[in-house]
Amino acid sequence: MPLVRISLRRGKSTQHIAAIRNSIYRAMIESFNVPHNDRFILVHQHDAEEFDYDPNYLDIARSDDLVIIQIACNNTRTVEQKQAFYRRAAELLSADPGLRPQDVFINLLETAKENWSFGNGIAQYA
Repeated sequence: MPLVRISLRRGKSTQHIAAIRNSIYRAMIESFNVPHNDRFILVHQHDAEEFDYDPNYLDIARSDDLVIIQIACNNTRTVEQKQAFYRRAAELLSADPGLRPQDVFINLLETAKENWSFGNGIAQYA
């Protein structure tokens, strides 16, 4: 059910991008109880002039390795689950592909279950 959009600057290797996708998916399984095979992840790469961010907002020192992760998901997670997900995602991304935790920006977009159709013109969760 989560739809993940990952944005980063262009130029990273295929392995680097795969590690980001895999780490986010693993964090969702571990922290959000996302079922196996519920994997919908889009990667958007941007040229430098298309990727604008503040390098010090909230006193967090970001670099050009910043990865912005936006996840549309059901509005069923507790604050504790969300905090655990943020921590676990940063840990996994730090381990592979080696991102600094300061360069992991995550935003959740929560929606009601009836707002999803996974195909066949059916709202499977309604």
